[in-house]
Amino acid sequence: MSSHREAPEISKDPVADSTDVYAFVSPNAPDTVTLIANYLPLQGPAGGPNFYEFGDDVLYEIHIDNTGDGRPDVTYQFQFRTTVTNPDTFLYNTGPILSLDSANWNRRQTYTVTRVDASGRCTTLGHDLACPPCNIGPLSTPDYPSLAQAAVHDLGRGRTVFAGQRAEGFYVDLGSIFDLGNLRPFQNLHTTFNIPGLVLPAEQGVNTTAHLNVHSIALQVPIKDLTRDHWHGGNPADPRAVIGVWTTASRRKVTVREVEAGRDEENGPFVQVSRLGNPLFNEVLVPMARKDEWNALPPSDDKRFAQYVAHPELAGLLPVLYPGVFPNLAALDAAGTSRADLLAILLTGIPSGIIPGFQNNTGTVQADMLRLNTAIKPSANPNPLGLLGGDLAGFPNGRRVADDVVTIELRAIAGVTYALVATYTPDAAAGVVTDFIPPVPGLPAYLPTFPYLPVPYSGYNFQS
Repeated sequence: MSSHREAPEISKDPVADSTDVYAFVSPNAPDTVTLIANYLPLQGPAGGPNFYEFGDDVLYEIHIDNTGDGRPDVTYQFQFRTTVTNPDTFLYNTGPILSLDSANWNRRQTYTVTRVDASGRCTTLGHDLACPPCNIGPLSTPDYPSLAQAAVHDLGRGRTVFAGQRAEGFYVDLGSIFDLGNLRPFQNLHTTFNIPGLVLPAEQGVNTTAHLNVHSIALQVPIKDLTRDHWHGGNPADPRAVIGVWTTASRRKVTVREVEAGRDEENGPFVQVSRLGNPLFNEVLVPMARKDEWNALPPSDDKRFAQYVAHPELAGLLPVLYPGVFPNLAALDAAGTSRADLLAILLTGIPSGIIPGFQNNTGTVQADMLRLNTAIKPSANPNPLGLLGGDLAGFPNGRRVADDVVTIELRAIAGVTYALVATYTPDAAAGVVTDFIPPVPGLPAYLPTFPYLPVPYSGYNFQS
């Protein structure tokens, strides 16, 4: 749900479909920021014989805005190349893959990382960097963690990169939420539309993304590589501490299908086909008819969509779906109140004076970006509810891999955060609404070090 199949056109192109973006001060290297962009959503691990991979014909980018205009000041580009070593076999591998240069591995990917600054100057940080294979099973990839670790590349000057398959670290009850806004822990209060004989008792949520994989691009770089004027200080109130982060995927403007050659030829400039900053923005806030438009635009144009943040459809639906549970939210919505809290959280950042010791404001330009205050150190005891849980290092201050962004945003839309900017009493349910009753079932084991996302599930061990 974070951005899995979030728009009609990009849902047909999973290789270019971004699922999640993360940006956080690295807990084991606090002078650096870790940036992660995930693609290829909802992968069933048993994907042979054609296992998942990045697109050679896609330009993947992670952008950083450090001046508050919703345009990139630093961009990291990733371009991939696939090599088939044995054209006479249908197999992905012909024996155990024990190293990244194994002769048994038939279809491998390498990539180039390029840094582009605000003036357009390009610097190649690494080339011919190896991706790991997909996690196939105990015979093909008997020591997958070692293979993945070998694909963590040191780029020098405190920069580290990884690109390859990871376990899906995002958790959500997709099957329930998109069944007319049903939240299993509260479904006994759902209207159920008066369907005769239908009784839904409250129950534990289901982690729909458990045992699925994604493809991750992860980069760890010094904070000064990202901030305005290469600033690296300890004052969270300094505006130079805040950066905005988003990812895009682009394809060539012209595609020609070469039938006899059995491949497509692409020409012309790259055109953006996918974008992601804050989780759920396009998926839940932007209406269906404008989702593809949103994917093609830069964050600097997001004032076109501010009306959907100020008056989110879901805020009007919750009182209808759960009669009597959200009376204060219903009154707020009926009055046509503009949600200044959501506009700040998602489009400008939270200014100083709202939350003690915190701000991640980037100015007046309305732009959907993850906003990270790099002067706030990692938490010794991270709370998955981030700012709502009193943890200043968590979402919406950037986003860490274990942050429960669905619960945070559900509670924000339900009215919890409106009390920060106006005289308002949130409904009691707004502070507890969630799609899970902790602990979340099927949650994978995050890594304590880069690239933090878990080892991918193997096809052999996969059970649907």
